[in-house]
Amino acid sequence: LEPDVVVRRQEALAAARLRMQEELNAQAERYKEKQRQLEEEKRRQKIAMWESMQEGKSYKGNLKLNQQEVEPGASASTVPKSKPNKKPLRGGGYNPLSGEGGGTCSWRPGRRGPSAGG
Repeated sequence: LEPDVVVRRQEALAAARLRMQEELNAQAERYKEKQRQLEEEKRRQKIAMWESMQEGKSYKGNLKLNQQEVEPGASASTVPKSKPNKKPLRGGGYNPLSGEGGGTCSWRPGRRGPSAGG
């Protein structure tokens, strides 16, 4: 409990806090810059969509083309899986609300009113 040890500890603690705060501020600045870039990209896409609409083109098709240009590597790396032909679990005439085509059990609502008579 020497005073110089306590002072050194407090100074080290303050320096660590300052270092952590500076790191947090840097992370926040990077995040703001990234958000700014995303907003700018969205704005560019909206402008391109509006211009294509003014020209009479289909803006949805244009948007799909832009997305394909942005992500050419992602679509090439994924291989579509072929699903095996599965038979349906129930027949085509199954309707749980009609009561037909189901199993042997049928649900019936309980009696209305209190359970014990008066």
